[in-house]
Amino acid sequence: MAQCTAPREGHCTSSGAANCPACRGRSSYRSYYSPPSHYSSATPTPRSGGSSSGGGGGRSARPRWSPVASPVTYTAEEVAALDRYRNKVEAVGPRAESYDLFLCHAWDDRRETATDLHNLLEAEDVSVWFSEKDIILGQPFMREIDKGLAKTRIGLVLITPAFLRRIESGGVSEKELSELLSRDLLIPVAHGVTYDEIRSVSPLLGSRNGLSTAEDSMKDIAKKIAELVTV
Repeated sequence: MAQCTAPREGHCTSSGAANCPACRGRSSYRSYYSPPSHYSSATPTPRSGGSSSGGGGGRSARPRWSPVASPVTYTAEEVAALDRYRNKVEAVGPRAESYDLFLCHAWDDRRETATDLHNLLEAEDVSVWFSEKDIILGQPFMREIDKGLAKTRIGLVLITPAFLRRIESGGVSEKELSELLSRDLLIPVAHGVTYDEIRSVSPLLGSRNGLSTAEDSMKDIAKKIAELVTV
């Protein structure tokens, strides 16, 4: 069988097609070469990023709040999911004596994953209310959490297997979550769990698309959240 020369020489002109042993004699050609079925292209397909809720899509979308020079990339699904939170951040605006975020997390995660996320956010100049640093030893625990919730513009919930266990048992995490859900000010970050697993425990929480470490590193998630809450 004669081999098509387009991969090597291209068929950008009629003469190119006429000189090809496989394509000569055909009545038409494509102005931009599309390989025939017997030729295997080496061009990789784009990575399917998708939102953490399981959607697909290439990472080419740029949300209106993200700086042009931002190093992080978004899927269209992520932009759609985060836009509702951005609207609320813009509506509230900066307030004196307040925090950008309230970090809701499981007690079990306080010294590792939650601390890592907190430190990454603060490195991005995001002010975070975090129980590990903002509740002084000896202060009434629940009252301090109540004051922290009142001082924050938006909530961020770190959803891990430990967090799902805690809210099922009705602990402090469940109380924080209930308040943030009632205000509709809650960005989910899934870590080590799927959104199907979240929905099986909390359909309300699982219905809120957010971010996931299955799609991005924790560092990139912190950058995305920083872009989201900066006004």
